[in-house]
Amino acid sequence: MSEELWMPQNAIPEHIKKLLDPTSPKMRLNYILAFIQIVRLLKTQKRTGWVDHKVPHASVESISDHMYRMSVISLLITNPEVNKDKCVKIAVVHDLAEALVGDITPFDGVTKPEKSRREFETIKYLSSIVKEYNPKAAEEILELWLDYEEIRCLEARYVKDIDKFEMIQQAWDFEQEYGDKYNLSQFYSARDQIKTPEFQELCDELISQRTAFLNALKE
Repeated sequence: MSEELWMPQNAIPEHIKKLLDPTSPKMRLNYILAFIQIVRLLKTQKRTGWVDHKVPHASVESISDHMYRMSVISLLITNPEVNKDKCVKIAVVHDLAEALVGDITPFDGVTKPEKSRREFETIKYLSSIVKEYNPKAAEEILELWLDYEEIRCLEARYVKDIDKFEMIQQAWDFEQEYGDKYNLSQFYSARDQIKTPEFQELCDELISQRTAFLNALKE
């Protein structure tokens, strides 16, 4: 028997599923309340990379922690050609599917095409739930997500870089807190994926400070 295909509907907690009744006279309100409760799952799921590297559980950021700081960083962009408001929106939406999919890493046994399929199915499903309450918002969420995934605009390119920069910053945060107790060096390889000069400069300065810090630990 083949393995059952993963679908977002099956990942929703039972108490939330009860709200998703299309026959309910309060369907419109119940659907958006269900969506809001699904989004809350981003607050309770830890980022897998840090867990796998044995960073203390209490210190590990949630998915929403990561998204929030990305949103704040988006407000700091200096390039006048960039629509910072759109960057903030993309940052808020880009990992939304992980509320149900989870934070899958390359070491979790899920292929890249399957990960992409799960996330796309999930964002479409979440958009369909929102549509019952606010069709315009539903369309915007889906389009912003696609902007990010397909890098369809300058803002998406910036948020892609912010995603990598924020992760590197988090690794540096942990090293400043715990020294070299946890080997987080692999996260810094993401520097090669940063394309915009603004975040290349920020990341290079961060790495310069980290290098000096690690050298001081060896003395």
